[in-house]
Amino acid sequence: MRKNLVVGNWKMNGDKAQNEALLQSLSTACIAEKVTVAVCAPFPYLAQCQQVLDTSCMAWGAQDVSEHDAGAFTGDVSASMLVDFGCQYVIVGHSERRALHGESDEVVAQKARQALNAGITPIVCVGETADEQESGLTHAVVSRQLAAVIDLLAGDTTSIVLAYEPVWAIGTGKNATPAQAQAVHAQLRAQLIGSGAGDVPILYGGSVKADNARELFSESDIDGGLIGGASLKSEDFLAIIQAAIEV
Repeated sequence: MRKNLVVGNWKMNGDKAQNEALLQSLSTACIAEKVTVAVCAPFPYLAQCQQVLDTSCMAWGAQDVSEHDAGAFTGDVSASMLVDFGCQYVIVGHSERRALHGESDEVVAQKARQALNAGITPIVCVGETADEQESGLTHAVVSRQLAAVIDLLAGDTTSIVLAYEPVWAIGTGKNATPAQAQAVHAQLRAQLIGSGAGDVPILYGGSVKADNARELFSESDIDGGLIGGASLKSEDFLAIIQAAIEV
C-alpha cells in the first residue's frame, strides 16, 4: 500500500521570521507513521529548515536543482550542494520552471537523474496548459513529459515521486474535479506500471486546499498533494495533512 505524501512548495515566498513560526508549528504536528510530510523551500532557507526540522518527523527539500554536476554555471545549485543541507526531496519540472525558464522535458529528466545520483528523491512535475486542455491534449502532453523521464532513468524510475499539476489550476482558484484528476492519475499509473514503476506515488498539485483535499486524496491513484499557497499558512497546511491521514 502506498503511503500518502504531502509536500509544501513555498515558491518564492517567506522570510526568516515567517519561516520560523511556520516550521515550528509544523514540526510538532505531523504524524510520520500515517503520512510523509515535507516542505520545499527557497535555497537561502534550506539551512533554516535543516536547523528547525532536523529532529522532527518532517522532511525538507528544494524547488529546483541543476542538471550539471559542477562548474561554470552561474546561479545553478547542484544536487551535491543540496545534500549538504540535508535535502531529501527536490522539485523538478514545475510548470513555472518549464514556462518561465524554458526547461524542456529532456532537461527535467536530467535534473531528476542528478537528484537520484545524489540520493535525493526528485518530485517530477507534469501537466498541461489551459490551451492544451481545451484542445483535448491532456493525456498526450503528460504522457510525453513522463516518457522523457522514464527513457532516461529506466529502472530508476521506481525511485521518483510524480506530481500532476494541471497548469490551468495553479494559483487560479480553479481545480480539476476529483474524477478529472483521477482519470489523469490513472493514465500516469498505467504508464508507470508499463515501465515497472507502478508503486511510484503520484501527487496532485492544482490548487489543493483544506476544503477539497479529502475528496481528492480519496481517489485510488492520488497519493497526496504538492501544495502551493496553502502550504504557507500552518492552519491550512495542517488541515491538508490531516485529510491525507484520514483517507
